[in-house]
Amino acid sequence: MTGQRRVIARVLSDADDHPDVEELYRRASALDSRISVATVYRTVRLLEEKGILERRDFGGGRARYEATENGRHHYHLIDVDNGKVIEFEDPEHEELMRRVAERLGFDFVSMRLELFGKKRPQTQQAGKTAQAAKRKGAAS
Repeated sequence: MTGQRRVIARVLSDADDHPDVEELYRRASALDSRISVATVYRTVRLLEEKGILERRDFGGGRARYEATENGRHHYHLIDVDNGKVIEFEDPEHEELMRRVAERLGFDFVSMRLELFGKKRPQTQQAGKTAQAAKRKGAAS
């Protein structure tokens, strides 16, 4: 692995978001000005072929990337207004998918879930939270 590829790999491993190639190039070239956008594209393709990196399509016409996390199942909620991606885990959903696979005669291996949504205004969120608390209190 070349020094430039190491820089790109480090930028990817340090990322807490899901950068596209242009953003990877911006971050990597800030660390090493000799890195070209072509090098970033080639490195991303190589890391993807090796299973180290996963391509994600969250809309917006650009592929975004994240490190492969074998064994960890997480999901993405994409804000359609600004493209922000929120990662979350849900063990109940994962267990349900395991049961579905088993019922259909399959061993569960992996899954992908991407939700697209719009952020509610703060006042609407507070109202929904209060309604949920009332329902929970009434059920007790």
